[in-house]
Amino acid sequence: MKQLIVSILLLFAASTIKSQNTNLIFFSEQGEHFSVVMNGILQNDQPTTNIKVTDLPAPNYKLKIIFEDKKIPDIDKNLMFGQGTETTFVIRKNKKNQYVVRYLNEVPIAQAPVPVQTQTVILYHPEPVKQVSTTTTTTTTSAPAGVGAGVNINDPVSGANMNINLNMGAIGSATTTTTTTTTTSSTGNRDDINNHERPAGYHSEDEHHGNRGEHGERGERGERGRHDGSRYELEGYNGEYGCPYPMSREDFAQAKQSIESKSFDDSKLAIAKQIINTNCLLSSQVKELMLLFSFEDTRLELAKYCYGYTLDIGNYYQVNDAFKFESSIDDLNKYISGFRR
Repeated sequence: MKQLIVSILLLFAASTIKSQNTNLIFFSEQGEHFSVVMNGILQNDQPTTNIKVTDLPAPNYKLKIIFEDKKIPDIDKNLMFGQGTETTFVIRKNKKNQYVVRYLNEVPIAQAPVPVQTQTVILYHPEPVKQVSTTTTTTTTSAPAGVGAGVNINDPVSGANMNINLNMGAIGSATTTTTTTTTTSSTGNRDDINNHERPAGYHSEDEHHGNRGEHGERGERGERGRHDGSRYELEGYNGEYGCPYPMSREDFAQAKQSIESKSFDDSKLAIAKQIINTNCLLSSQVKELMLLFSFEDTRLELAKYCYGYTLDIGNYYQVNDAFKFESSIDDLNKYISGFRR
């Protein structure tokens, strides 16, 4: 009986883990056709206006939207969402007439509606799909035409008329023409994902952020600042910069929501580190994240971890307000003194 109960619990746990997979829906508000790239892998080879990507196992992904209209710049964004949900994002223009990806809503995966007829549904694939080649061979055979001749003879003496018709069969051999057509299709990665034509003045994610990763949408940051062509400059700040571009307010709010959705500090810390690994934070944002944790040791560990991913490291003293004990501040200062970028 005990073994039966254990088996049932294991089955329940397995089904719970499986149910944590997530669906993501993307659609364009004005009907622009686009392709979705997740963690560098193209999901839909044929551009569409509405796509559902199913069975995503992780809580965050690097997203790239590539428009069919080459005049529209790509959108690069870090996606964060609750697991076990179907989350919808809309692609539209903001007040600055720039295309952005916006969170719209989410429902538990069990309550997800049936896909509409005009929606493209793709099973998430973490690796490029192999190319498939189809070869069609067409053979045409043509026979040469026969030759015919007619002769009319009139005898002026007897007045007789004679008609002679000659028909000769085909001369020569038949001609055979063979045409072979090979069509190659793929729904995997494409060589032009990062190198296709862009409008003048547009810079890619790597051009903006070096090798730090993606840091949200351009021009909509959590603090006032400007971009000088190589690095974001925080208004009123003259200190050292630790990373190139901070998270937007919207991305940071989603990050906090994902962290707060966990019940225990260990789980929260794991999610926080996943998010921090591919982002750049402001000192004020680090402080906000620290306040999501209950224990002093966890706050200290997070503060140390975030230091290497902070833009305005000259303002890092602000995180001290999140500590309860002076010893934690001393410990953090020792860590910073020995930190090498």
